[in-house]
This record gives sequence, C-alpha cells and structure tokens, in this order.
Amino acid sequence: MNRSTLFPKRAMAAGLAAALSLASAAVAAPTEPAAPETVTRSAFTIPTNPKEGCDPFFPNSNRPYETAMAGKPHVGDVSSLVLKGISGSADNRLAIINNHTFGTGDEQDLMTPAGRIHIRCIEIKSNAVVIETAGERHELKLPTNL
Repeated sequence: MNRSTLFPKRAMAAGLAAALSLASAAVAAPTEPAAPETVTRSAFTIPTNPKEGCDPFFPNSNRPYETAMAGKPHVGDVSSLVLKGISGSADNRLAIINNHTFGTGDEQDLMTPAGRIHIRCIEIKSNAVVIETAGERHELKLPTNL
C-alpha cells in the first residue's frame, strides 16, 4: 500500500470515529428539558408634553404630543351620536349608529366632531338603543321624522 491511498482511508476512519463518539455521548447523556426562554420586551411611552420628552430626530416638532392625545378615546360627548336605523328580527336586531352597524354586545370606536369615542351596545329596542360609554349608559332614540 502506498501512502496516497492510505491517507484518505485514515482520515475517513478518524472522522467516522469522531462522529460515533459524539453520537454515543449524546445518546448516553440524559437530556434535561430546556428551560423556557424569557423575553424582555421594550416599553416605550409616547410623551404627552415637552417635559416628558421629544422626538430625537425633530426636537422642535409637536407631532409626538398630538399623536399621544389623538390615540386616547374621548369620553362623554354622545350628543353627536345619531341612531339612523334598526333592522332585524326581535331576537336578532341590528342598529346603525353614525353609519356603523352594532349588534347587542358589540363595541367599537366612532369618530365624532369632538374626537374618538368608544361605545358598547347594551340593548336594542324597537325604537331605541341603549349604549355605554365611559361607564355611563345613554339611550339613543330613532328620529321621529323617519
């Protein structure tokens, strides 16, 4: 046997032996269940005034303060909410408030001239709707001229 044919066989044998020893060590060692990874989440607060912070790229901009205030739903002013119609059977009624359809228990934000308002439909009667906003209940009636 010459050296050129012996070297690849020895290298292959050494590689095979190393792979087998790693495999036997992996099989022989008892594995413990992996601990769940803890994920640290970053929390960012949008400033509501210049004392709380500013936009680092546009420090003279008022945009962050306007954005922080725009995302908060307004409470209270239901004077601009209009019940436009009621449809469906007595046990499955739907109400249209400011061009948005509600069923009993439905919730959504509506845009009003005063800003965004979050409402929840409590009950739909034959000619009125009971809604809840900011913990207060209000009744919206169908206009009489319909």
